[in-house]
Amino acid sequence: MIKAIIIDDEERARILLKGMIKEFVEEVEVLAECPDLPTGIKAIKKYAPDIVFLDIEMPGHSGLELLDFFNENEVNFDIIFVTAYNQYAIKAFKLSAIDYLLKPIEIDELQESIKRYKSKQKKQQIDYQVLRENFNSPMNEKIAIPVGNAIKFIELKNIIYLKADSSYSELYFEDGTKLVVSRTLKNFEEVLTSENGFLRCHKSYLVNINSIVEYVKSDGGYVVLKNGANLTISPEKTSELLDMLKMVKR
Repeated sequence: MIKAIIIDDEERARILLKGMIKEFVEEVEVLAECPDLPTGIKAIKKYAPDIVFLDIEMPGHSGLELLDFFNENEVNFDIIFVTAYNQYAIKAFKLSAIDYLLKPIEIDELQESIKRYKSKQKKQQIDYQVLRENFNSPMNEKIAIPVGNAIKFIELKNIIYLKADSSYSELYFEDGTKLVVSRTLKNFEEVLTSENGFLRCHKSYLVNINSIVEYVKSDGGYVVLKNGANLTISPEKTSELLDMLKMVKR
């Protein structure tokens, strides 16, 4: 059995989640329900759960503070955040590759979350730190991303484009440097949208439209960037690109 505890200040939410787990996720056993972070910390130390279902916004403490109460070698559990946050905040989860469930919780999403846990079962404490940084910073200006055992803070205006490389992404910067990150291009696409001035112009590229200096119709269509790079643009993305460029000119 997978041992779990629930930390949520809303009693109704705790009861509902426990009931859904009992009925639809038989391999998970809920050992404790906790109304706040201090109670949850005691339960973690007592029961040594495999999974903690953790609400983010609670009176007195944010769920993001949980790891502050444990040494690195004590974090022998995975966290599945449960949140009612809006779409802006959800971007922080996607870039950090941290599992989460949106309230109201859907049964199939809960089941998928447990499947992901079973297939991964890998603690990624650095990703929790990345999540916190992205929650606390304006994501339209900079993002925090994990690089090895560190976190890099990157200003979006300095990114020229991103290139897919299997399960990795290559980031190219104005100063001519490059950074390889263990995140898929889809992870970045979900965060760097048209609101941030980025466009997935091709399955292999995500481009900062402010770095585009020319659009060439020949050879299937491509854009020329200020660093001299030429990126293919998919035909279906051409009109979206031109609309975005018009907005930039205004």
